[in-house]
Amino acid sequence: MSSENYPRRTLHLPHSPLFATPVHYMDHNDRAQLSYEKAKAIGLSYDMTIDDVLSLSPKFWQLHNDPAVLLDGGSITLLTIQYNLCAGTIARYAKRRPELIPLVEDLLHYRKHGQYMMTELGHGLDIGNIETTATLLPSGEFILNSPTPAAAKFMPPTVPAGLPCVAVVFAKLIVNGDDRGHRPFVVPLNDGKQMCTGVQSRLLPYRGGPHPLTHSMTTFHNVRLPRGALLGSLEKPADMHANLMDIIHRITIGTLALGCLALPFMQCYATIGTLYSLRRTIGSPTKRTPILTFRTQQAPILAAAANAYVMQALQRWAIETFCDTRLDGRVRHGVAAIFKGVMVQHSQQGALGVSERCGAQGLFAHNQMSCLHNEMRGIAIAEGDVLGLAIRLVNELLLGRYTMPPTTNPDSLLARHEAGLFAELRDIIKGVPHHRSAEVNRLILPHCQPMMEAIGHRMAYDAAVAQGVRPALVELYVANVVTLDAAWYAEHAGLGKAAQHALATRAMDAVLPVLGELVKEMDVFAYVNAPIVSDERWGEFVDGLKTFEGNARVEAFSEPRGALGVHPEMVRSHL
Repeated sequence: MSSENYPRRTLHLPHSPLFATPVHYMDHNDRAQLSYEKAKAIGLSYDMTIDDVLSLSPKFWQLHNDPAVLLDGGSITLLTIQYNLCAGTIARYAKRRPELIPLVEDLLHYRKHGQYMMTELGHGLDIGNIETTATLLPSGEFILNSPTPAAAKFMPPTVPAGLPCVAVVFAKLIVNGDDRGHRPFVVPLNDGKQMCTGVQSRLLPYRGGPHPLTHSMTTFHNVRLPRGALLGSLEKPADMHANLMDIIHRITIGTLALGCLALPFMQCYATIGTLYSLRRTIGSPTKRTPILTFRTQQAPILAAAANAYVMQALQRWAIETFCDTRLDGRVRHGVAAIFKGVMVQHSQQGALGVSERCGAQGLFAHNQMSCLHNEMRGIAIAEGDVLGLAIRLVNELLLGRYTMPPTTNPDSLLARHEAGLFAELRDIIKGVPHHRSAEVNRLILPHCQPMMEAIGHRMAYDAAVAQGVRPALVELYVANVVTLDAAWYAEHAGLGKAAQHALATRAMDAVLPVLGELVKEMDVFAYVNAPIVSDERWGEFVDGLKTFEGNARVEAFSEPRGALGVHPEMVRSHL
């Protein structure tokens, strides 16, 4: 499934000392520093070039499919910021400014760390109103400032981490008191040991769950920048919004790229769930039965497997469509948004469904699933919050500003579902005075994400059918999706409760005999370090645990202190 299309450039890493050293007892600060080293090792395995980053070569997409993310999600976060957002933004301007090429090369070869600083504490997704300013001085230099506490750049890990760090910082360009819109600036942040003059980084407490990173709040106080720090023109753009969308174009690429990371996540859940459920047995010592025998155990694992295969087909189609520059840019952005939405949705379903069937073992970070679930929560927000993407996309589709690629299977259940939901929303918007009215807020916005996901489910089905994914897997995917809006299918597709159950049962019966083959084809076992997948790994894990022993003696029962073993005064006090 995976290795044929996505060469494993990092197969040498899982058993290297850098990745194989247990981290579960390690201090969070040390783990965060280790993630930088892991990011560097993964990045250098790809030998990424400026052309790879600018042309979005197959190698670029392979990086965002690499199962190394299963070993340390923090390292991939750092890597995609550095390669896609930071280096990718600067490389675009390097075509006209060759003096920027050495900086891009330093970033791609990990001689410097790179960050991307757009989101501000007080504005979040409202990027059009960020407050950071870069004011042109008579000398031609700029002064970079965070004018209010709300202007602090939020999340990028900017504390010193061993290598000099530069960032692409977005700020309002001020020329002679005139706001000329947002621009990206190249700003040195630290030399690897201490912050640069005027740059202040406040280390946030570590997130709960995923691999720790040094997420920070960063502010600028009269930071002097040379004229060359500005990426772009001093001229005021004719369309401020269009300018903003243009200068943050790598965000849209990141929307699709981060969605790709969900594929190895789903493959990991299916692999761990299958192996654990075969290893875990119940019954008497002479008659042990694997828990995979039970349909309640099979269902979430089979669902994760089917979703992974269908999502891989969607991924191939989405990348090809997104990279087709002949298409309307808004359509390409829509494809990226839809793709990310359904990838996140199915990944999180797999995380919860499979980990819960692993009982208490599924709660622990060392078994990967709970940690990956938390990593995906961050991915859902980064490079385009899924809900925000859905609201923008669905409203624009309802207003008829553009259309998404049509279905190739209009009679399929999922295409009918998509069309039905869209017709319902279109009827609503026809009766409202304005697309920003209170009625739209109440009646349209809550349905935008389910609508976008429905489009994605249909696109996934079309892609899977076109690419020849096993029919049983496609049928199981359809059965899985039907459960997400069971009432609609009962009301509008004539598929009642019993028929829905029969659809799922028939599909699971067909997929179960080939589950082992499917997991093998996923080809992620080398990156699975969960100890519950085999007796050998579990034994090694237990041998490595901190052990506490001693010679203490504790009396379990105190000496009697009266006829009933308590003081009479205590009895009276309670009466």
